[in-house]
Amino acid sequence: MSAPTVLEFVRSALPAPPARVLEVGAGQGELASDLSAAGYDVLAIDPAGEAANVLAVALLDLDAPPASFDAAVAVVSLHHVDPLEPSCAQLAALVRPGGRLAVDEFDVDAFDERAAGWWSRHRRELGLEAPGDQAAMVADLRDHLHSIARIRAALAPAFELAAPERGPYLHRWNLTPELQQPEEDAIARSRIPAVGVRFTGRRRP
Repeated sequence: MSAPTVLEFVRSALPAPPARVLEVGAGQGELASDLSAAGYDVLAIDPAGEAANVLAVALLDLDAPPASFDAAVAVVSLHHVDPLEPSCAQLAALVRPGGRLAVDEFDVDAFDERAAGWWSRHRRELGLEAPGDQAAMVADLRDHLHSIARIRAALAPAFELAAPERGPYLHRWNLTPELQQPEEDAIARSRIPAVGVRFTGRRRP
């Protein structure tokens, strides 16, 4: 069975609509639009936000009342939030006690030369630019992205975190959805690691 889509994962973790949801690192606002269409009251933020439904502000700078959200969602965003720990403390302050958290991430520690090679090969097959030095690519990403362990440690004081679940991610990284099954097959055959990580949490009282 294929891994759930991002929307399916997030919806399964959230309380029922019309819960108020904060999306951190919303990009072009696609997920925020889907959640709004499902009846959620969504505030989507991103420092580089350019979409009409995304507020261009960093998490640490968001001016909102404490405990004003029923849930928070972070999809492939916390690994580059800086400063991480104060930002996660701000996130915790904004989510009400008992509120939900859904995190979808890229595990930079699991990403290795096999994964880099798989990703680069498929990039070239699509006629796209790809790095030739996989070892340098791995080292560069590990140098500037936060690890899953650090992200979870920053969230743990305020959130009861479920165990992380691993799955595919590379097909979502500037490739195509059609590559999800080939990626899952490669993971099942131990040819590449599972570099996607998802976990949920509940705001402590």
